[in-house]
Amino acid sequence: MASHANRYVWPGYALLCAAALVCATGAGTLAAETRSPQALASFPVASDARVAGDTKQTRFILDLDKTVPFRAFMLDDPYRVVLDLPQVSFQLPAGAGTNGRGLIKAFRYGMVMPGGSRIVFDLTGPARIANSYGLDSANGQPARLVLDLEQVDNSTFSRSLAPQGPAQPQTAAPGATGTAAPAVSVPQTIVAVPPPTAKPTPPDTRPVVVIDPGHGGVDNGTQSGGDLIEKSLVLDFALALRDRLEKAGKYRVVMTRSDDTFITLADRVAVARSQKAALFVSIHADALPKGEGEAQGATIYTLSDKASDAEAERLAETENRADAIGGLNLTDAPTDVADILIDLAQRETRTFSNRFAHLLMGEFKSTVRLHKHPLKSAGFKVLKNADVPSVLVEIGYVSNKADLDNMASDAWRAKAVESMGKAIDVFLAKRVAKAAAGN
Repeated sequence: MASHANRYVWPGYALLCAAALVCATGAGTLAAETRSPQALASFPVASDARVAGDTKQTRFILDLDKTVPFRAFMLDDPYRVVLDLPQVSFQLPAGAGTNGRGLIKAFRYGMVMPGGSRIVFDLTGPARIANSYGLDSANGQPARLVLDLEQVDNSTFSRSLAPQGPAQPQTAAPGATGTAAPAVSVPQTIVAVPPPTAKPTPPDTRPVVVIDPGHGGVDNGTQSGGDLIEKSLVLDFALALRDRLEKAGKYRVVMTRSDDTFITLADRVAVARSQKAALFVSIHADALPKGEGEAQGATIYTLSDKASDAEAERLAETENRADAIGGLNLTDAPTDVADILIDLAQRETRTFSNRFAHLLMGEFKSTVRLHKHPLKSAGFKVLKNADVPSVLVEIGYVSNKADLDNMASDAWRAKAVESMGKAIDVFLAKRVAKAAAGN
């Protein structure tokens, strides 16, 4: 398994090169690679970049063919994060960096001097680098550079700016291989004049609904015999549900992923907690292993310490392996798992989860074929929110042709989404009314 390893500091660049890059505008490549293809072949290759998260917490991931040392620091006026690397051959998809997400408005990248590359992130507001690390290639997955950002106030942002004077060496992460690079001088940073104080924006008191499309990225989920795969089917459904809820204007909708990105189970749970969600809905599609008979229809799962039946237990075991499929080191699990399990004893949250499950089953009856046992429970990691009502909905079986045809159908999806939207409306009616009264 990969570990949070190979986190290094990399020497800073000359002031002239740094100033030229930092003042650049727009997204995309910063400078053309002028060397021949043969020369570029000797440099590390960056093959993909993606951004995940929301305006509270955002993650940037860069796929590489080998780990590289790097240095990340903040700049102001405007808000930016700078990532310095040794020279890299950027072979990213067309348009990479043009559109951002969460705290990242856009990013640009390229070579700034022979032997040196840089990525500059334009931010939507003040943020800080919560974590940064490299991951070795493992289990068929490429090496990765990961940068985690989190929203902060202006005072905290100012304290996170690069210090004036010599930089202190940043040590490698626990368990890392290699050594940190020596300390280097940091380019002087121009201190920005504080912007005019803006009129505070009234807080958004609408209930938060977190929609969690299962799997994503390297984790395809279940697959049919053809080209249809679970991660795409459930993303299409989740996006349609998001649009339906946002159109109503009664909720603030947060997606754990809105594209083909791998998100860990812990991160999915963390999104619901950090957003103080009123409801967490995880969307999946099931499949029966060959030789285990035939099944079809939607199933709604809630959390329990003991699985309601053998099929629920099998499904929970399958879904709980998602992090391993993504190449994560499961020994790095948070130390507060025991506390989480204790919190799960809170009966109120489970009661609310069960109430929503029954409401959804009632709405589905008129539009969606249900499994012969539509309400089940098991120990799904993604449902382990101590204080957020949570359900996992298997909208059908990709191993069943009729279900598969339905899940690929825009008309069926629209009907199923509307039914789920109605169940959410009923479940959160009191919360919506309270929010409206407060405004």
